[in-house]
Amino acid sequence: MQLKPVLACAALLAGSFAVLGTTAQAAPGQETGRENASLAAAALYVAPDGSADAAGTEADPTTLASAISRVNAGGTIYLRGGTYRYGQTVTIPPGNDGTSGARTTMAAYPGEQPVLNFSEMSEDPAARGLAVNGDYWHIDGLTVEHAGDNGIFVGGSDNVIEHVVTRFNHDSGLQISRISSDTPDDEWPANNLVLSSESHDNADSDGEDADGFAAKLTAGPGNVFRYTVSHNNIDDGWDLYTKKDTGPIGPVTIEDSLSYDNGTLSDGTVNEDGDRNGFKLGGDGIKVDHIVRRNIAYHNGHHGFTYNSNPGSMTVSDNVGIDNEERNFSFDKGTSVFRDNTSCRGGDGSNDKTVGDADGSNQFWTGANGSRCSAYDGALDWSFASDGRLVVSFGGTVVTP
Repeated sequence: MQLKPVLACAALLAGSFAVLGTTAQAAPGQETGRENASLAAAALYVAPDGSADAAGTEADPTTLASAISRVNAGGTIYLRGGTYRYGQTVTIPPGNDGTSGARTTMAAYPGEQPVLNFSEMSEDPAARGLAVNGDYWHIDGLTVEHAGDNGIFVGGSDNVIEHVVTRFNHDSGLQISRISSDTPDDEWPANNLVLSSESHDNADSDGEDADGFAAKLTAGPGNVFRYTVSHNNIDDGWDLYTKKDTGPIGPVTIEDSLSYDNGTLSDGTVNEDGDRNGFKLGGDGIKVDHIVRRNIAYHNGHHGFTYNSNPGSMTVSDNVGIDNEERNFSFDKGTSVFRDNTSCRGGDGSNDKTVGDADGSNQFWTGANGSRCSAYDGALDWSFASDGRLVVSFGGTVVTP
């Protein structure tokens, strides 16, 4: 089997390959789709050259901050295409909420690409780009780049983040965590859905913190990543880290997603001291029962899938690990359940380790490839289908883990 470097990755494009998973629908309670697809007369319009006191119409667009302060629950903000330059965080504050039946929408104007650029910021833990601290919002079609910390920070609950790109930020591209140190545990962000989105080339100055996606430290239950792609981030693709000071986070579901080349930026920059995993699933020996299914970890700088000292009972099923630098699957402790996972190598490599309930449906690497590895030969390519599902191919042949 000859595995080659990635030839191309297409972001937010329709694809002609087979798909990961079977549906792009949100889980119950996480309705998505374009709830306000038609251009409603009551919508507010924003443009890079808009003014705060403008009417917010198509002909007289306002600023994003002004629109956030004016939009009604369940209303819509459309961002016209172009680059919006900021030196401070754009915040949806707590209490500025939609409802379970009508999310408030912040979306790209149809056919246009708004880019929120925070390059005026210095690297600083408080210098986030877009902070989604309200509940029941739908963020759709934005690119967020060059923030001094997270590109998109989600501190609210029951939000849908869809068709976004987070890139070149100085901490994790998109992170779900509590708003502040005094946020009670029962108000940690919960039931958020990140859908059909990409995060890449996020890097902090010490090269040890900037992941693609993170739900860590202080995230509540029910957060889901689906049809998402994380690549070429300086640290991990996904980080679900926990620590003793704050205790366990809520179980996270990662499904139908792709993590590749993490630990190396697109320009070749590497931090050898970084974690550099595809999917990092714990920390500090704290049990959390995450669900990880139908994902691919390819050519990451350390492990593909790692428990990272999480001794819980995770569900790890139908995943594929290919040519990660250390183990494709690394689970040294716990009672996790492993079913139908596949591990492949184009040459020599470390044997997988899986402590828990692993039956004969798995094809882990112990010195030779199993029969399923023939499907993962050749160069990786990917795109998003028109319905948002992730499409992956190897050597031009479509795959479904």
